[in-house]
Amino acid sequence: MKFETLYQELRNSIEMIRSLLAGISQEEAQVKPTPDAWSILEVICHLYDEEREDFRARLENILRGQNDELQVINPQGWVTERKYNEQNFDEMQRKFFAERVKSLEWLQDLTNADWNIAHTDQYGSVTSGEMLSAWIAHDNLHIRQLVELRRARIEKITQPYLIEYAGEW
Repeated sequence: MKFETLYQELRNSIEMIRSLLAGISQEEAQVKPTPDAWSILEVICHLYDEEREDFRARLENILRGQNDELQVINPQGWVTERKYNEQNFDEMQRKFFAERVKSLEWLQDLTNADWNIAHTDQYGSVTSGEMLSAWIAHDNLHIRQLVELRRARIEKITQPYLIEYAGEW
C-alpha cells in the first residue's frame, strides 16, 4: 500500500467534490431524480457524517489497537432520521470540507502506522489498510453519484433541447 498516494487521493477528492457542487442552488441540491434516489444535498450530508462518525473514527480505533466494538452506524437510516434533505446546502458543504481538512491533518500526523493491524468483531475483520482504502473507494462511489446527479440536472435544464448528440450515457 502506498500511503502517500492514498492520502493524495483523499486530498484530490476535495476538489472533485467541490467542483461537482459548484453552481448548485439550495433548491437544485434538494432534487431527487426518483423517489428512492438521493439528492445532491443528501450525498453531501452523508459524506459529512461518514467523515466524522465512520471512516476517520474507525481507522483511528483500529490503529490504536483497540478491539472494542465499533460504534454502530446507520448511513441509510440517517438520510431520513437526520433529515438530510432539509439541511442548508451551503452549511453542509462547509461542514464536510472542514471535517475533511481535520481528517487530512490527522492522517498527515500519523507516523509509522501499521497498515496490517486488524480489528475483529462480530461482523468480521478489517485491517487499517483496508479501512483507509475503503475510505478512498467510498469517495469515488459518491463522486460518481454526484456526476450522475449533475447529468440529471443538465437533462432537466436543457429542455426542450435533446442532448443525445453528446453520446450515450
